Amino acid sequence: MAGHDLSLQRVTPPTDTASEASLSAHIARFSARLRSHGIDLSLSDEIDALLALQLVDIRTEEQVFLALRTALKVNRRHWSIFNLIFDRMWRQAEGLAALPNPRENERKAAGRLPCRIRLTERTPTKDEVEESNDRNKAGGYTPEEQMRHKTFDECTTEDFVAMQQLLDRLARMLKTRCSRRRVLEKSGDVVDLRHSFRGSLAVGGEMIELAKTTRAVELPHLVLLCDTSGSMDSHSRFLLMFALSLKKVAPRSETFAFNTRLTRLTHWLSPENVTSTVEQLARGVEDWSGGTRIGACLLEFTDSWLTQTVCSDTTLIILSDGLDQGDPDLLKQAMVRLRRRARRIIWLNPLMGDDRYRPEAKGMKTALPYIHHLAPAHSLAALEAMLPLLAT
Repeated sequence: MAGHDLSLQRVTPPTDTASEASLSAHIARFSARLRSHGIDLSLSDEIDALLALQLVDIRTEEQVFLALRTALKVNRRHWSIFNLIFDRMWRQAEGLAALPNPRENERKAAGRLPCRIRLTERTPTKDEVEESNDRNKAGGYTPEEQMRHKTFDECTTEDFVAMQQLLDRLARMLKTRCSRRRVLEKSGDVVDLRHSFRGSLAVGGEMIELAKTTRAVELPHLVLLCDTSGSMDSHSRFLLMFALSLKKVAPRSETFAFNTRLTRLTHWLSPENVTSTVEQLARGVEDWSGGTRIGACLLEFTDSWLTQTVCSDTTLIILSDGLDQGDPDLLKQAMVRLRRRARRIIWLNPLMGDDRYRPEAKGMKTALPYIHHLAPAHSLAALEAMLPLLAT
């Protein structure tokens, strides 16, 4: 079974067995359910949860339970809610055995879960949580939940504003990732003696005020290549909206569109008026909703823009269904160059929203050995599950 390190070097076609993506997606769904019951979680907490499961025996319920509750930093007053939702989503669904084990040597552990803390405040009963879950299964989602799970090809132009607000909120989650680098901050958590002594020189050597530092927020360096061919028509507008949202929180990001030729979009992006910007892009990009030559366009990108936009800390995101009508040898040449230059290549394929999908198209099969992660991009929930890959 493949390891579950986020720096996975090669992607294999989806199989019936669970994969790293399924574990990441399950944690994202679990976190979303906790948020819907009033437990505040950040993207960093979700990443910590995924990493924590690599340190325990995932086949043992007690270890998974304690690892998730600790990594997600669940407040003691929310333990009862956490316990009930954990029971529903990790024990009663398909069982822990259906999820991948990130450790090669499995440890068998016995024992009961620690006793639940009884709180004086009222918390939802198990029947109430199950009733809420049953309503969700029956389609009783809130409008926001319905929008999150609505596929892009089902969305209309009337959904643009609501979708953009959700995409903006989604992109802002990237700002929760802290860097190892520390910066001066009055409300910091660590005293910086060097800056404190330097500051004391201005007042005769008296250390009146201590300089403090905190960890800087690390913003990812992203390059997005969006397929705007006819087969991507129902998805490309919303994926470009996602690119606009990322541009707001990651100013260094670059965006390109490709179909039968490559077009740089970065200078056209205007986060102030998203709807008109997307319509302007649709009119300005040559051969929008036309044919597609993925290999030729990516090769043009490597010839003209690779050294200017991609470096060792760049995450390259390709938004395409992989239905290439061009020469696969050109695509292979381009992917080899991209793999050598970029830190990580993520291929987002809307067709993966269908469980029956297999990457057997000529273009997708050619690119597969050179990408780090292959993930779905058919809905807002799918993009949310992919965000931890951008923040690591």
